[in-house]
Amino acid sequence: MSSLLRDLFGVERPVIAMAHFGPLPGTPLYDAGRGVDGLADALGSDVRALLEGGVDAVLFCNEGDRPYPLEAPAAALATMARVIAELRPADRPFGVDYLWDAMGALSLAAATGAAFMREVVVGVYESDMGLWAPDAAELLRYRRQLGAEHVRVFHNVTPEFASPLGSRSPPERARSALTSSLVDAILVAGPRAGAPPEKATIAAIQAEIRGEVPVLLNTGARAENVADFLEIADGVIVGSGLKVDGYTWNPVDPARVRAFMSVVRQVRADRPRAAPAPA
Repeated sequence: MSSLLRDLFGVERPVIAMAHFGPLPGTPLYDAGRGVDGLADALGSDVRALLEGGVDAVLFCNEGDRPYPLEAPAAALATMARVIAELRPADRPFGVDYLWDAMGALSLAAATGAAFMREVVVGVYESDMGLWAPDAAELLRYRRQLGAEHVRVFHNVTPEFASPLGSRSPPERARSALTSSLVDAILVAGPRAGAPPEKATIAAIQAEIRGEVPVLLNTGARAENVADFLEIADGVIVGSGLKVDGYTWNPVDPARVRAFMSVVRQVRADRPRAAPAPA
């Protein structure tokens, strides 16, 4: 078991469940009729279902803000900070994300007490949002300035809705993100929310990283496939697979959460991993 995952989550192969915000104020799909209080109520129902279903952590994210910007508006971060402060779990860790602004995600993490952030922090991409060039140097210097070194940076090495510029393979880009940009974990995604990557891609990245940091499945986990993915991944981030009908924009389905966690607990019991030897 990865020492980082053990320290953060206390279990082998942790399940990090997405807590998807509905559209935030100012976005095209925002529901002004229900307002921020209604948005928080809906998200609160999802968070309660996830926690009662036994997930190991939640990850708050502005999933409803289509089309996504590359710079977070102040109103979006303020709204997310308010709601996360109300809903963050008291008995297990949580993370934050802002699609697609790593600096915004780090700001949220520092302000709300998150243990980790998820974003794309390294590379240059052509994307649905235009040309995209996050700055890991700026991000980690900002983390230092905020005194937030405890916030772990989970980097999505194969981001959805985007293609990397250049010819390096995912394992090569993962190695570079680790050694040159000091990320704390590598995430592997499919082409869009709810779609899994190829298992061979995760396996190749694991072979390159050799356990130096955890490698987690970032999209596409479902009760039907999670056992197979946990043969090679160190944990999973799951969103759509826990929703009503498996659809990203639906509410969380408590029955799907229970079924998913039942499979994961069986995997942990059948295939335990030894803790790493002390340094």
